[in-house]
Amino acid sequence: MIRINCFFKASPGEDALKKALEAAKALTGKSLAHEGCIAYDTFCSATRPDVFMICETWKDQACLDKHSATPEFAEYVGIIQENGQLKIETFEF
Repeated sequence: MIRINCFFKASPGEDALKKALEAAKALTGKSLAHEGCIAYDTFCSATRPDVFMICETWKDQACLDKHSATPEFAEYVGIIQENGQLKIETFEF
């Protein structure tokens, strides 16, 4: 299995967080239906109002690669990246 933690910090301004969070929620909804998706969710920080995290777990690298190649992945990740910074951690277990 593969676990990915995507930490997002919004650019200054209220709209950046709102746009990125809307894209993250939409991506979460679509990703849950992708083959090999074990878990996928978006979590808002309780202590930092400009931060959220996407936590995802995949069956294997092939399923993750298919997910990453979808049009919605490109669209929503693009919106997220336009509105702040992503830091990604990947773990295999």
